[in-house]
Amino acid sequence: MPIEILAQTLVNGLFLGGIYALVAMGLTLIYGVMIIINFAHAEFLMIGMYVSFWAFTLFGIHPYMAIILATVILFLFGALIQRGLIEPVLKAPLLNQILLTLGLSTLIMGLAQFFWRAEPRSILIPFASSSLRVGDLILNWPRLIAFIASIVLTIGLYFFLKKTKTGKAIRACSQNRVAAQLTGVNVRKIYMLTFGIGAALTGIAGVLISPNYPMTPTIGQTFSITAFVVVVLGTMGNFVGAFIGGLIIGVAEAFGGLYLGSDVRQVVSMGIFILVLLLRPQGLFGRMI
Repeated sequence: MPIEILAQTLVNGLFLGGIYALVAMGLTLIYGVMIIINFAHAEFLMIGMYVSFWAFTLFGIHPYMAIILATVILFLFGALIQRGLIEPVLKAPLLNQILLTLGLSTLIMGLAQFFWRAEPRSILIPFASSSLRVGDLILNWPRLIAFIASIVLTIGLYFFLKKTKTGKAIRACSQNRVAAQLTGVNVRKIYMLTFGIGAALTGIAGVLISPNYPMTPTIGQTFSITAFVVVVLGTMGNFVGAFIGGLIIGVAEAFGGLYLGSDVRQVVSMGIFILVLLLRPQGLFGRMI
């Protein structure tokens, strides 16, 4: 097979992996701090996409400019959900938490279908199909921007958690909630803040992919399973691992689509997922937060 096709497939896989990483970072951050698996997480992606769509359709705001709006809306929405729904079940059995977040996922999708209907919607701008040519490689601008954004957000989140007082408080709550409380950390506030940040990160991912993907109320389910695969691969609670895991899965799916066909490309990522569960169930990297 020509080297140009292999190189283009690698680039496409890295760009796809960057999108997966954006979705997975918020999920793994929430789990790493609160030890709760949020099955409604992908719906934050869907809301971010619709924020971008309606901002563009109603007010003519460029999709990428809607990042600020989506960040605020998703942060507040995530914080409200954490305080009103998640906090009461933090000490409940795991099954209760799973049923709650699954029910929340169904509720959000149902409300989106009720208010926005189920037909696909797209943001029609020339920029969505524009590309940058580098030698024989074709780089789609929206996917390139999403990939760069995933790198920037990973680095920014790393320094936020390592260098800021709030970030250190988040890490303290992740490592030992009781000890954090004894040192004066407001754990309830940190949990609400963490859930809001996780939701906002996923909302940003939704805005970034909105020029490239048609949106429906169920679009989040397209990324949901893959996000969980990425999180497990990169180790639950390690957002840098989630970024690397996203790249691994993206490249695996790209080459799987090349050799097996696009309809079964996820077979490759599921195969990797099964191997990780069998050989290294704790993930490829250790916990970070």
